[in-house]
Amino acid sequence: MKVDNGFSLVELMVTLVVATVVLTIAVPSFISMVQNNRMTAYVNDFITTLNVARSEAIKRGIRVTVCKSNNGTGCTTNGHWEQGWLSFVDANNNATVDNGETLLQVHEALRGKNTTLIGNSNVDDYISFAATGFSQQTSGALQPGTLILCDDRGFGKNAKGIVLNTTGRVMAVPATETGKVDCHANQ
Repeated sequence: MKVDNGFSLVELMVTLVVATVVLTIAVPSFISMVQNNRMTAYVNDFITTLNVARSEAIKRGIRVTVCKSNNGTGCTTNGHWEQGWLSFVDANNNATVDNGETLLQVHEALRGKNTTLIGNSNVDDYISFAATGFSQQTSGALQPGTLILCDDRGFGKNAKGIVLNTTGRVMAVPATETGKVDCHANQ
């Protein structure tokens, strides 16, 4: 009785070819899944921050503002939202963190290749909620707006939109439904 304990060269080559085909198909799908999950998480993080800010404004009976922040302690008007953001009780209605104003949340910069989160002119630098829960600029004007989140795949089916209406409600939509046409331009 002959016992064969090894693989033939042909069996080994077939196994390697099958493994190569499976990896060629699986790896791009896995990378795409990771990117999609990251984008969804970023949208959810931003919407959660806005919903908490709105809720805090109503609960406290005072303006709460969310602004871009590149250092986690103060607001900036440079760059876009992907550098990070924070929310705070804006007691003097100026959309800037001042001494004595309470920080509520801080979010770090978004990671990912060429990730951008850009708001239109109404929500380019800050989003503020009055004690009524309405989104309202420091001038008193209502503050509806749209933000677009993109990564290195650009605008299209993978880009995400965040829409803020005048009553302060926020919703996620496909970026293609926002009327915007670009990830990298403030529109």
